[in-house]
Amino acid sequence: MKNTITELFNIKYPIIQGGMIWCSGWELASAVSNAGGLGLIGSGSMYPDVLRTHIQKCKAATDKPFGVNVPLLYPQVDDHIDIIIEEGVKIVFTSAGNPKKYTSYLKEKGIRVVHVIANEKFALKCVEAGVDAIVAEGFEAGGHNGFEETTTMTLIPHLREVIDIPLIAAGGIGTGRTMLAAMALGADGVQIGSRFAASVESSGHDNFKEQIIAAKDGSTKLTLKRLVPVRLIKNKFLNAVEEAEAKGAQRHELAELLGRGRAKLGMFEGDIHEGELEIGQISSLINEIKPVKEIMDEIIQEFNIAKSELTSIKL
Repeated sequence: MKNTITELFNIKYPIIQGGMIWCSGWELASAVSNAGGLGLIGSGSMYPDVLRTHIQKCKAATDKPFGVNVPLLYPQVDDHIDIIIEEGVKIVFTSAGNPKKYTSYLKEKGIRVVHVIANEKFALKCVEAGVDAIVAEGFEAGGHNGFEETTTMTLIPHLREVIDIPLIAAGGIGTGRTMLAAMALGADGVQIGSRFAASVESSGHDNFKEQIIAAKDGSTKLTLKRLVPVRLIKNKFLNAVEEAEAKGAQRHELAELLGRGRAKLGMFEGDIHEGELEIGQISSLINEIKPVKEIMDEIIQEFNIAKSELTSIKL
């Protein structure tokens, strides 16, 4: 399969693994890259020295392209950028900040830059900043989300009308059929998070993975909209948030309730009651923890079957 995304990153399939905090270490990133996609190390949950170690281990585990996801609000982002350059990483996905901040600098170093957005305003800012591609993330996605609550089904065709650079769809994508649907809407490729979070190679805790495969329709909810919207599996912590909001809790009160390390507690340490369990709506279709290679093979096989079914339809 060749298109603008596979050529941009020199990969076999236009599938990018989400750079998820607490799940996307070197093992997951290298496994996705070895299977033909683009693996990403999620630096948002790593100290600088930890990130360097993960990059070095990833380089040893794959000779295929891989990248690093860098949340721009991370307090030590400058250190992360320096390490990425020093270690020779050639692909960076940025998020949670202004795309102008590092794009020119990274591109001067020969690095491909992609920025994650959730609306037209920031998509246009990305074009202005000179990014190589955009990830457009819909309301269905896990983790931190856009305030607009625009679905992938609406966001992708809308952005396809207003930008002409490569467009990667994210949110609600975890199967071959959803990948085909996103590309039919105008995406050049897809970014998949939740399906890989439940993989063998994910660094997420086994308790968290079990919660993912147990999730049903309606098991997740977008919450903390007064603070920073985040989609979580429903649990004791989410119930406490909703009770606080119902009583009129202000931003500082919600921030105090959230505290520090809540995502690590749930996703990495396995506290399924008091931790944040960040995952997307597609989790209702994830029923088994599998190796990345099997996941990738299933996605591609289903994509091709669905595509052949569609080509037989005549109107």
